Amino acid sequence: IGAFTRRADATPDIEAHRRVGRVKRGAGLNLEYAWPSTLRVFGRVGWNGGDTESYAYTEVHSTAAAGGDITGVRWRRPSDRLGVAFVSNGLSAAHREYLRLGGVGFLLGDGTLRYGRETILETYYNAHLWRGVYGAAGGSWIGRPGYNRDRGPVTVGTIRLHVDF
Repeated sequence: IGAFTRRADATPDIEAHRRVGRVKRGAGLNLEYAWPSTLRVFGRVGWNGGDTESYAYTEVHSTAAAGGDITGVRWRRPSDRLGVAFVSNGLSAAHREYLRLGGVGFLLGDGTLRYGRETILETYYNAHLWRGVYGAAGGSWIGRPGYNRDRGPVTVGTIRLHVDF
């Protein structure tokens, strides 16, 4: 992404700089703490240089997340969990410029970009339904989806089913 092709009459083309064997470097830190049978909390940060094409996961170059959950002990459902998490994701300066000029990434790009960090607030309730069967419902609020101040916010509802065999 750091060195992309751009002619005056064309959008940038990241594919013009693909090279087999490129390495994407980054770092991450995860901290978790659990109080016996009641509360879990976590904090995470991550970074990568943002100077290579994204081809898996998602286009994030810096991230910070924090959250936690509590068990349902207080309402006599000890296997249930109620949780919340907050995430803030960002892009490198080179990737922001690439998208601003009309470049298209793995998941991003619509011809222009007015950059802003993407922020997410997620909540969930995970319920133990029956022997090894869990159901969850939740929601996410996403501010500036796709790092674009011209988009969002968006609210997304979720339902999940988990079965242990």
